[in-house]
Amino acid sequence: METLEDRSRKENISLPSEIIKEILSRLPVKSILRFKSVSKPWLSCILDPSFTKLHLTRASAAHRTALFISAYDDSTRKLHLLSAAHDGGPVTHLMTLDNACSTDFTEAEHLNGLVLFTCMKPFSDYDHAQVFVINPSTHSIFKLSYPDFLINVKGVVRYSFAFNECTNEHKILMMRIFFEPTITEIMIFSLSNYSWRKISPIAVEHPVGCLPGHLTLTRGSVCVDSVVHSTMLSSSSLNILRFDLRTEKLSVFSTPIVPKNQCILKINGRVGVVCHDHVVESNKMHIWILYDYETRVWVQEFITLPESLIKLTGPILFPLEVNMYEIIFSTSKVPGNVMSVPIYNLKTRCFKSLEFTLGHQFSCPKTMKLNQMKYYVESMVPL
Repeated sequence: METLEDRSRKENISLPSEIIKEILSRLPVKSILRFKSVSKPWLSCILDPSFTKLHLTRASAAHRTALFISAYDDSTRKLHLLSAAHDGGPVTHLMTLDNACSTDFTEAEHLNGLVLFTCMKPFSDYDHAQVFVINPSTHSIFKLSYPDFLINVKGVVRYSFAFNECTNEHKILMMRIFFEPTITEIMIFSLSNYSWRKISPIAVEHPVGCLPGHLTLTRGSVCVDSVVHSTMLSSSSLNILRFDLRTEKLSVFSTPIVPKNQCILKINGRVGVVCHDHVVESNKMHIWILYDYETRVWVQEFITLPESLIKLTGPILFPLEVNMYEIIFSTSKVPGNVMSVPIYNLKTRCFKSLEFTLGHQFSCPKTMKLNQMKYYVESMVPL
């Protein structure tokens, strides 16, 4: 079948640049990368920042998504970063981290087609972290450097991915919290100029009833409306830590959620918290969604898990990602070359399963363990 690329070369078709831009902006990234070699005008169009923005807008509106996956191979002690189609199928290898450990903490956060991936040794400080920004669509990878102006006191460390909608900038926050007194040190890395900037240490104002030094930083964060949200545990409640990129102000507010094993996720553009402790005993998970910032209105929902699913996946079952109304869950078992991932639909309240073929590069698939799985929008955004 003759392609648009073939016809252009054969007949030397001259189309208005506006038409070319409209056509290309609706195509998958894989096709666009091929079309860069058609001609200099096409290359110029594809490399134009306005085209990147238009393509991202079209891909987001069409929900043209794929999946970023990290999986640890216990037999080789390697951590594999992969991508796959949103509906399953064979995986594509992006990169491999050697000398990894099954106890390493991993995080994956995505914004506008880019993924921030962090791998840290347990109980380690910032200098033992490997942090990457990845565009899985273009296979571009950028390794983050370390800031050289940190306080020489160890604290709890978190990296967060952020996007300032006012300035159209992607940023990475490195946050360290010190206790008694509780002070937060924040460094900001800008993907616009590839440099770190330090913000003066911030004293955290605790919610009513929360004692200084009794907060614990938990894993994960989400960026909603130019504000980075993460969770902190006190002795009696779960608190939300907010950093506003526009004002660079830090604040903490309490929630009605009782401290549990939980993770923070973005659910349909809102901040959500999923509690997943005692799943095996109760066959239930609790979901809290923040519907109103001003009045702090939280709505609670439940997910009832079938016993057959828990038996199939093992005792470790926790949410990894939300895409529209679907929640992806982890699985502790990879029985063979095919990895089966359970997905729950919040609308239909039903489960389905996606299957991913690991491929020949994995010598012993049964030793693989899924760490992270995140949706991302196909994007031409450069690093």
